[in-house]
Amino acid sequence: MAAFADGLKGRVVRPEDSAYDSARSIWNAMIDRRPALVVRCVDDKDVTASVDFARDLGMPLAVRGGGHGVAGQAVCDDGLVIDLSEMNEVEVDAERRTARARGGCTLGDLDRATQQHGLATPLGVVSRTGIAGLTLSGGMGWLRRRHGLSCDNLVSATVVTADGRLRVASEAEHPDLFWAIRGGGGNFGVVTSFEYRLHPLGPEVFLCFPHYPLSRAREVLRSCERYVSEAPDGVAPVGVLGRVPEAEEFPDEAHGQLFVALLAVYPGDPDEGERAVRPLREITEPLGDLSGRMPYVEAQSVLDADYPDGGRYYWKSLNVSELSDELVERLVTHVAASPSPASTIDVWFQGGAMARVGEEETAFANRADPYLLGLEANWEEEADSDANMTWVRGVFADLHGSFSTGGLYLNFPGFLEEGDKLLREGYGGNRERLAEIKATYDPTNLFRLNANITPRS
Repeated sequence: MAAFADGLKGRVVRPEDSAYDSARSIWNAMIDRRPALVVRCVDDKDVTASVDFARDLGMPLAVRGGGHGVAGQAVCDDGLVIDLSEMNEVEVDAERRTARARGGCTLGDLDRATQQHGLATPLGVVSRTGIAGLTLSGGMGWLRRRHGLSCDNLVSATVVTADGRLRVASEAEHPDLFWAIRGGGGNFGVVTSFEYRLHPLGPEVFLCFPHYPLSRAREVLRSCERYVSEAPDGVAPVGVLGRVPEAEEFPDEAHGQLFVALLAVYPGDPDEGERAVRPLREITEPLGDLSGRMPYVEAQSVLDADYPDGGRYYWKSLNVSELSDELVERLVTHVAASPSPASTIDVWFQGGAMARVGEEETAFANRADPYLLGLEANWEEEADSDANMTWVRGVFADLHGSFSTGGLYLNFPGFLEEGDKLLREGYGGNRERLAEIKATYDPTNLFRLNANITPRS
């Protein structure tokens, strides 16, 4: 232990240290685990040494990027946590339109750096999310219909694999590993840096965010469906069903009312965007409208306050092929029954650029499904946990049997308690190839605290 710690540039946090409780805490307060060691790495050599140490001692090994993964796999009991949060540098090459971001970066870190040059890459929708977990399991955000997923814009990555070697993964070097990390999660090693392709965007955009009465859900979602089918790939809306918060942006009489909102960022000129999204803001009389022109980095953080650190979260997802009247009615009924006023059911409108990538071009599966349903239980008190988790599981069971196409999004996986069945659906037809690549780079399944792929023996 002493030799290991002395050989690091970063520091080792142990249970007896004053920083231990903060080091083992992550965003989702549902996760309360006690690792034997947390290694706060500062460079690739620290990561390599930590992988070697855990492997040689047979310790459970978890990897923490932003610590924002809802399933809580960034920390483990009685094992070693590789914490990348201090490895958060970003280098932007504006001429080549690329950025290299270290594995501990959040979306906000990367956006702030690229927006200095009027550039961006597709990321998620909450700025405190880590880029690592997001990208490795796909990466869905406001640019998915214009520029694809986060993993679709990955140019290369550096990966410390289970044998302790630092490898470059790209189309030219270790292309099998490069294919696998674009949708295969953290199964293949610790990604210490990501190189992304950038696109002109910002610094200002137009955010669309009207809230309508939930009684008009069918009309609102149908109008959005029609809009997406007729509009160019630029706008990628999310329909949100929930309850109006007690916020000053809404009139007092709207507080607590059930709503259906349409949330989207126009990825172009904001004046053009205001005109382009007007049909989504004029479907019927809104309860309130938070739309407006703003910096892209602000649009990327507009949902941050809804997902505070230390809240309790339990999410599932499933893909569906159509928004039938029966499905919309079920969504309305289920969200009205949610035990927490902060919980939502989200309808992600997919297609566009993300669907034009072939099903086998990357490990990310289920691209052809036009809609993803996100079932989000968000609450505060531990005493309410069973009721909220039961609600999500009940909604999932009801919708999965009747409407699901069989796919889901592995960044919204519950707590991975469904095991093999869930993973089959998440990885789809790419699972067998992933198992073969897993056997090449991690034959003993060292990296198993994730949506795990068993290496083919």
